Amino acid sequence: MSPHSGRGLRLVTVFGLGFMRPASGTWGSMPPVVIAAALVALGFGPGASMAGTIVYHGVLALMFLVFAGACVVQGDRAEARFGHDPSEVVADEVAGQCLALAALPGAALATPMKAALTLAAAFLAFRALDIVKPWPARQLQHVPAGWGILLDDLFAGLYAAAVVQVVARLWIA
Repeated sequence: MSPHSGRGLRLVTVFGLGFMRPASGTWGSMPPVVIAAALVALGFGPGASMAGTIVYHGVLALMFLVFAGACVVQGDRAEARFGHDPSEVVADEVAGQCLALAALPGAALATPMKAALTLAAAFLAFRALDIVKPWPARQLQHVPAGWGILLDDLFAGLYAAAVVQVVARLWIA
C-alpha cells in the first residue's frame, strides 16, 4: 500500500512515518523525542523556567491530544483500510511517547549530556514497554477500533514515564 493511498489518514500514519520499514512503531515514536530535544536545547524544558516548563508541557500536550484524537476518530477507517491494530498507524506511538516525556525531572535535563541520556532513556523505555506490552496493555488491544489501537500505547507511555523517573533520579542522586 502506497503512502499516498490513505491521504485522509495522514495524522494516524504521522504523515507517512507509519509506512517506514522496518519497525514503523519506532519511527512513529521519534517525533516527540526530537521535538522535546529541540525544546530543551532552546531552553524550553522542565526546570528551565516557568515559561520554559509551560511551553514544553504545552507542546507535548498538544501533540498528545492531536494524535490520540486522530487514533480515536480515524481508528475505524484505518482498520478498515489496513487491518486490526495496523502497523501503519503510528499516531498511538506519538501519544504514548508524549506521556513518557511529560514527567521528566528538570535536573535530568540540566546539561546537554544528561538531557541526551534522559531523552534516550525515555525513548528506549517506551519502545521496550510498547513491544512487551505488560498488563493490561496487551489486553487493551482487543478494545475495538481507535481505542484499541491507542490504549496499549498509553499504558506503555505511563509505564515508561515511571521507569524514566526512577532512572533519572538515580543519575541525579
